[in-house]
Amino acid sequence: MNTAPFSRSSRKKTGGFTLIELMIVVAVIGILAGIALPSYQNYLQRSARAQAQSCMTQLAHALERRRATNLSYAGNAPQLGCTTEGGLNNRYAINIASDATTYTVTATPRGNQTQDACGTMTINQIGAKTPVAGGCW
Repeated sequence: MNTAPFSRSSRKKTGGFTLIELMIVVAVIGILAGIALPSYQNYLQRSARAQAQSCMTQLAHALERRRATNLSYAGNAPQLGCTTEGGLNNRYAINIASDATTYTVTATPRGNQTQDACGTMTINQIGAKTPVAGGCW
């Protein structure tokens, strides 16, 4: 007969996690966060780049409509809401340089978007887009 007050058979099982189990869970969460965060930031940059390209294309179309109507690209820059929609103006500065026969729409990265590998993007009156390499357009 076992009369020890704390024998194995008489101990009550308690629920819970050991310190090792908690440390393993924290390590796994840290590894997943280390993988997911850069991927998410890359997604945000690509999303903002696509938004800027869409806005640049809209501005180019507005300039082409002006040319069709007035036979010149010169004049005040078209006022489209795309330059501020969704906070685009915090990620890109979009500028238009135009004269009678040419124009260039430029999107210069700002803030966190400066980390984007594509950098400054342009489109002109003949549809030439830069940079082309690296899947930027």
